[in-house]
Amino acid sequence: DVGEIYSRLLDHRPVIQGEIRYFVKEFEEKRGLRELRVLENLKNTVFETNEHVLPKCEQAMRNNLDETIKRLQAANDMIHRLQEKEYEARKLQADKVMAREEKCIAHWEEFMKEQQNKRAEVDEEHQKAMEHLTEQYAEMEKELAKYVSF
Repeated sequence: DVGEIYSRLLDHRPVIQGEIRYFVKEFEEKRGLRELRVLENLKNTVFETNEHVLPKCEQAMRNNLDETIKRLQAANDMIHRLQEKEYEARKLQADKVMAREEKCIAHWEEFMKEQQNKRAEVDEEHQKAMEHLTEQYAEMEKELAKYVSF
């Protein structure tokens, strides 16, 4: 009795094995060879892609890449020419600025020399005027000294 109670309550192996067999049988009958057909279709699709589509794509890619490379090279050449023109224009502008700067410096130096010459002339005139005034005041003192003795 105990063995029978034990097997009915605790031993589930026969029930589980029956369920597994039922599941496998249902799976195989319902699905059949559908997976095999799906795999065969996938194999055919991959083969067709490798044999026909991939070479066409590679050829189209090569043609487009060649054309794209030519266009990029042309664009690169244009940009290079533009950069050269811009560099020459900047260089010409810089040369003009340097020429103006040198001219301005030369003009400034000439102006400063002229100012120094004028300053020297003014200093010389001032010195002469000072000497003249000193002589005049010396004569006035002599004249005044004559009248003081009276």
